[in-house]
Amino acid sequence: MNRIYDREFKLNTVKLYRESDKSQKELAKELGIPVGTLGGWVQSFKEDGESGFQGSGKLKPCNEDLYRLRKELADVKQERDILKKAVAIFSKPKQ
Repeated sequence: MNRIYDREFKLNTVKLYRESDKSQKELAKELGIPVGTLGGWVQSFKEDGESGFQGSGKLKPCNEDLYRLRKELADVKQERDILKKAVAIFSKPKQ
């Protein structure tokens, strides 16, 4: 079963790892978390700092624009499809 760890736990764990002389394997064993999970948190912290742990449903700042643009593109495609159908309906000859 996958456990969910909150942002504070992740930050505190990474801080503890960085300030201690323990290996990731030792610390992970002490805390009862998979060593791969700890390694991922450490890597995320190296790349993005504290913003690497946004929490459930929140996007990293670098992904916010991408998400917004994809949503805008989907909306525009939907509008285009509606307009195509409207043109087809209104361009039929009246009987």
